[in-house]
Amino acid sequence: MRVSTPRYQQIARQLGDKLRGGTLAEGDKLPSVRMLSQELGVSINTVQQAYYCLEAEGLIEARPQSGYYVRTLIERLGNVPRRSAPQAIANQPLQSDQESVLLRLMYQQRQPGWLPFSLSVPAPSLLPITKLMKALQQAQRELPHGGIEYELITGNAALRRQIARYALFWGSLLTDEEIITTEGCTAALTLCLKAITRPGDTVAVESPIYFGILQTILSLGLKVLELPTDALTGVDLDVLESHLQAGQVQACLLVPNFSNPLGCCMPNAHKQRMVQLMETYQIPLIEDDLYGDLHFGPDRPLPCKAFDRQGLVLWCGSVSKTLAPGYRVGWVAPGRYFDALLQVKRYQAGFSPGITQQAVANFLANDRYELHLRRLRQRLKSNCQRYQQTIRAYFPPGTRISEPQGGFTLWVETDVRVDTLVLADQLAPHKISIMPGSLFSLQPQYANCMRLSYGLPFDERVAWGLQMIGQLIHQQVRR
Repeated sequence: MRVSTPRYQQIARQLGDKLRGGTLAEGDKLPSVRMLSQELGVSINTVQQAYYCLEAEGLIEARPQSGYYVRTLIERLGNVPRRSAPQAIANQPLQSDQESVLLRLMYQQRQPGWLPFSLSVPAPSLLPITKLMKALQQAQRELPHGGIEYELITGNAALRRQIARYALFWGSLLTDEEIITTEGCTAALTLCLKAITRPGDTVAVESPIYFGILQTILSLGLKVLELPTDALTGVDLDVLESHLQAGQVQACLLVPNFSNPLGCCMPNAHKQRMVQLMETYQIPLIEDDLYGDLHFGPDRPLPCKAFDRQGLVLWCGSVSKTLAPGYRVGWVAPGRYFDALLQVKRYQAGFSPGITQQAVANFLANDRYELHLRRLRQRLKSNCQRYQQTIRAYFPPGTRISEPQGGFTLWVETDVRVDTLVLADQLAPHKISIMPGSLFSLQPQYANCMRLSYGLPFDERVAWGLQMIGQLIHQQVRR
C-alpha cells in the first residue's frame, strides 16, 4: 500500500532537484516562506515544512533573522558517505574478535591521557556540573528520608511531569501517566524489546547502527535486519516496506534524529510515512530519540511519535547525551504497550533510583535546561565544523565525511585499502582511540570506515590527534 505524497514533500523534492542541478548557487538566498507560499498558492506552513525537509537533507540552512540559504553542495553531497547496502539476511551474532575489540576500546577511552574520539558523550567541560550538584542536593532535601526509599514503579512523578511538559515543545499531548522512567536510554530500548518481541523475531534497524543496539537485540535471542541507509535522510522506506509486505519484520528500532553513527535526520515526510507503514502493517516502532535535543538548526526535529495516532511508537529518550551521562536517567512513552512494558519492568528491572531522577526533574523545571542546551548545541556545531575542516585538510583526497545536523558523531569513509581495525591498533601507542566501522554491523562491511566523536572541545591536542589519524591512513594507502 502506497501512501500519497504530501504537498510539502512534493515541493521539497522539486526544490531539491533544482538545488542539485545547480539552478541556485552555493550561498544564494531562497525565496522567503511568505513569498514562496504566495507563488505556489499553498499555506505558509506547507512551505515551512518543505524547507525543514531540505534543511534536514543538508541542502539549505536557516540563518537567524535572514532566511534560508543554499549550503555548500560540493562538500555536502559529493563527499558524504555512500548509501549503505547491507544484505537482506537475518544476521549472525557478533564475532568474538568484535567483542574483544569493543572491550579493549572501552578500556582505553577511560584511561587518563587518552584522546577518546571513540567515546560518544560530551566532554565534562561542556556539562553544567556545578548546577547539577545543586539540583542533587535539592533532591535530597525534597525526597522523603533523603531519597533512600523505593520510587514508584513508573518512576519519579516530578520527572515524568517535566518530560511531558518538555515534550510540548514538539507538539506532544503526552501526559505524565503515559511515561515510564528507566535507567538510561539503553534500558528503555531493552524494556521495549522485551515487551513487544519473542525470541526468534526479526528487528529492522539502520545500517550502520550503534553496536550497543546490536548487542542488546542479539542478547534477547532476536534477529537483526539491517536496512540500506542514506547518510542524510536515513533508512530506505521502500526497502523496509518490501520486508513488511513479506511479513519478515516483527518490530523496528530506529534513531530518526541524528542517528549514531551516521548523524542523519529523517525528514518529517519520511517520519510520517514511517508511522503510516507501522499502522498499515501493525508493527511496533521503537524510537530512540536520544539525540533529538542536540539539533544545530533553529527548531528541534519532530520525533516519529509526533505522527503516532495508534500508539504503535514507543518513544525513548534520556539526558545521558545532553546533561548527565552518569545519572542514568531515561524514559519511554510506550503507547499501547504501556501495561506490557510496565510488567516487564516490575519483574525484570525493578525500581529506578529516585534521587537522580528528582535532580534531573529539578533541572528541567525552569529555563536552566534550555539555556544549557543552547550553549551545548553551539559548542557542538562549532566542534563539528572544525573537526570536518581538519579531516579534509589531513586525510587523503576522496575521504567521505558525514554531515550531521545534530548529535556529536562523525562517520568517516576512507579509501577501500584502509582497515580501521588495524588503524585502531596503530593509534594505541599514541593514546588515541577511534571506533572502527566494522563494529557497527553484523555483516562484513564498513572495514574502511570509522566513527569519531566531536564531543571533545576542539583544541591543539584534538587537531594533533586528527592529523595523526590522517597520517596513519596515508601510510596504509601507500602500502
